[in-house]
Amino acid sequence: MFRHVVLLKWTEDATEEQWAEVARRLSTLPDAIPELRSYQIGHDAGVNQGNFSFGVVADFDSAEDYIVYRDHPAHLAVIDECIAPILADRAAVQYVL
Repeated sequence: MFRHVVLLKWTEDATEEQWAEVARRLSTLPDAIPELRSYQIGHDAGVNQGNFSFGVVADFDSAEDYIVYRDHPAHLAVIDECIAPILADRAAVQYVL
């Protein structure tokens, strides 16, 4: 199993509507990209100061399947249209389970 974890921090002027649109659009990806085995997304719970705003945990059978997801037009469209306009910072890691 291959896991991809990404943390996103929104700009100060990002709106709740924009946050919701990111979540809505990302939630459509499992239907569009069959290589996704497990896909969890969510906004930070607000318990600790300084956290990132949003997280994604995606599991794949292989690194090759991750690359299909990474480069998939549906995924790239969400990044370009929804995430990039409100993105202040990003951190990511991929690892084998």
